[in-house]
Amino acid sequence: MARLVARRVRGESGMVTAELATALPVLVLLAFVAVAAVGVGQARVRCADAAREAARTIARGDPDAAPRLVRAVAGHGASVLNTGSGSASKSASGDTTVTVRLRLRPVSWLPPVTITETAVAATEPTGASAQGPP
Repeated sequence: MARLVARRVRGESGMVTAELATALPVLVLLAFVAVAAVGVGQARVRCADAAREAARTIARGDPDAAPRLVRAVAGHGASVLNTGSGSASKSASGDTTVTVRLRLRPVSWLPPVTITETAVAATEPTGASAQGPP
């Protein structure tokens, strides 16, 4: 009986190595996906910051600086949407809305991800409207 137990133990030596060799590629793939997800999250925060900064800049009356500011904060692939004649759209309440889009390819073998963030800022009064009633 002792021989039978000894044969079973010897016959299963190397099973852990085989299981590890099978599971290791899956673990590496999951690590790559996790790193890509962190990169996408970081890009989303940068895109939201860029939209907020561009909305504040346009609300203060400097719409020409918004695209340059967006590219500086979010990266060279970022673009300002809703441009029309200026760099944002103004609502009836006087708010300035800016939408920033960033196409990101975190890993070359994954499809690109499009990140879109929108920010709203209250338009500051300028010129005659800033002086108030006479």
